[in-house]
Amino acid sequence: MSRTARLFWSGRSQAVRLPKDFRMEGDEVRIRKQGVAVILEPMASDWAWLDEIVGEFSEDFFADGRRQPRLPCGSSADGPFD
Repeated sequence: MSRTARLFWSGRSQAVRLPKDFRMEGDEVRIRKQGVAVILEPMASDWAWLDEIVGEFSEDFFADGRRQPRLPCGSSADGPFD
């Protein structure tokens, strides 16, 4: 769906007045550029978004644990107790 929205100034910031059928919940949005397009996405207000992606993993995901080599001593990942 493509529509036209109005641009206006609010103080020294440019703003976009969204049509009614494009309104989003909350008072913040995530904004990013993709080429010349500016993309607005609603911010997740809770962890419900995680439920959507958890189903994408198989039952045996991480069944054997996480195999990751230990970082060498003196690396920036060492904490104060290493």
